[in-house]
Amino acid sequence: MTDLLAHPLAELFPMLSEQETHEMADDIVTYGQREPIVLLDGKILDGRNRFAACRFADVEPVFIDYAGDDPLGFVLSLNLHRRHLSESQRAMVAARLVDWDIGINQSTAGSANLPTREAARRLSISERAVIAAKRIRDHGAAELIEAIRDGRVSVHAGEALSDLAVEAQREVLAREEKHIVARAKEIRTARQKLRHAVRLTHMDMVKDNGQASAPGKLTRTYSVGYFDPPWRFGVHSEVTGREKSAENHYPTMTTDEIIALFRELDPFSENAVVFCWATNPMLLDGLRVLAELGFTYVHHWIWDKEVAGTGYWGRDRHEILLIGRRGDVAAPLPGSQPETVHRERKTKHSAKPDFFAETIERLFPGVTKIELFCRAPRPGWDAWGFEASGKSEQPISLQVGEMAGRLEESAQAKRRRSRKVPA
Repeated sequence: MTDLLAHPLAELFPMLSEQETHEMADDIVTYGQREPIVLLDGKILDGRNRFAACRFADVEPVFIDYAGDDPLGFVLSLNLHRRHLSESQRAMVAARLVDWDIGINQSTAGSANLPTREAARRLSISERAVIAAKRIRDHGAAELIEAIRDGRVSVHAGEALSDLAVEAQREVLAREEKHIVARAKEIRTARQKLRHAVRLTHMDMVKDNGQASAPGKLTRTYSVGYFDPPWRFGVHSEVTGREKSAENHYPTMTTDEIIALFRELDPFSENAVVFCWATNPMLLDGLRVLAELGFTYVHHWIWDKEVAGTGYWGRDRHEILLIGRRGDVAAPLPGSQPETVHRERKTKHSAKPDFFAETIERLFPGVTKIELFCRAPRPGWDAWGFEASGKSEQPISLQVGEMAGRLEESAQAKRRRSRKVPA
């Protein structure tokens, strides 16, 4: 019987065990080969286990050539419907899809280079599981990868174990299952404490940087205002480290502080229109800011971020741009109004699509405009904010990275010392 190589796409999924292969061989001998082996470019795209069973049973296999145009989808569909794979096993498949070898023949294999989110969707798992699997693929011992592919260790336990040196991973895997789970839990706990310490320090540094670099009073007033207030969400727990993420990126303010700041700056003319971003939890606060500054709410636009985030009553997928006016301000000309919903995938934290500022420019040309709490100044607008001067956040990130490195080195040294102490 001719020996055939497996197509790279087929190797995404683990082979059956030896016992299962022998059982399949018995079935083929008794009932014949029910499904043909599918070839692509002379390699087995689907049917590696059937081919192995035929060889074991000394039965001549039946082949067909693949005739479709989506071999990746073909392989995924067959294997996900045919097998009962765990989340961890699917995660390891997804991790290989995300960073697929460019050397594969793209003209026949199709694109298998999928982003993390898309790979998670196609394998019906969480993005977190895919990220964990990628770390295992990059830092895990071969034995750890095999244990997860075989379903003996979960991907989340394996991700924790991948923090250990390769030999240490092998030592843990040689122990009983309860010891493996306990060791993974210890690593996750230590990692959580490290991240929490870094997060709190980062929050303090961002806050101090913002206070030091924010500009002072404005020298003019503006007819159009656009701002994304640095709303302060309630900190959940300093023990678990479940703080809201805004403090990690810029100094936040309470609603009262935001109102007081606006009154001090006094940035808007008597006749003005403002556009204020608000999330679902901060909707009433946004309306309050408008009212306290003498603006009447008139409308709102919605940004559909395409990807759902977190939330207690619903998973937030959109943000709201409140519109308020005071004095004699004309509404946009009939026919020039934008649709109220704009759909665009979110990018980095807090960044808003240029579409909204550009739409405001189109509706209110030739008037003075300012973006407050600005992080990236745009042509034609005045800007105010602790990052509007063009200062880079890089020094903060570098300091945090150095601090995390020192904390991690300290933790590793402590673990090394503990290993030298007799049990």
